[in-house]
Amino acid sequence: MTDTTLRTVVRRETHSPRTGAMLTVVILLLLALAYAGTEIVLTLTGQNPLLIAPGPALQAAVDAPQALMPVAFILGGAVLAVISLIVLVVAVAPGRLSRHEMTRGVNRAVVVDNGVIASALAQHLSNESGIARDDIEVGVAHRSVDITVRPPVGIPVDESELRRIVDAEIGTYELVPRVTTHLRITRPNTEES
Repeated sequence: MTDTTLRTVVRRETHSPRTGAMLTVVILLLLALAYAGTEIVLTLTGQNPLLIAPGPALQAAVDAPQALMPVAFILGGAVLAVISLIVLVVAVAPGRLSRHEMTRGVNRAVVVDNGVIASALAQHLSNESGIARDDIEVGVAHRSVDITVRPPVGIPVDESELRRIVDAEIGTYELVPRVTTHLRITRPNTEES
């Protein structure tokens, strides 16, 4: 497998297609065109329009700059520009799936779900530290790993040792893109109410 093919396969597995956004825009445009076509056919056959006939609608669009106050016209243009910008960003920006690439040599890569990474990291931390697996929560995002350790009362915990264990394990995963780790140790409230 060539390097280009491998990169293409990994990209397809870690990024979501924008098919849903594109399909929504296409359906909205088709509905608008179908409505316009219906109004034109109704006008040509001499029947009453559903909402407004094409002639008066076109004349209203031509008269809009004089009929509307300039502030309303500018506000409408700004709203239209913001909607257009949102649609453009959704169309161009790549969607991300909750997966990471683990590099394994020159022509090898493994795509792993973030939930699998979180589970493996939590289990490894539990095995190495002696803290129960149920007392460790791990969340993996695109560029960060959040770890919360809730040791039982009376169990001493060395935060630097936990951080070393986590960093060493994440280093062996060779994740692309690299992630930063955030470790929190919380103790249960032992004061009586």
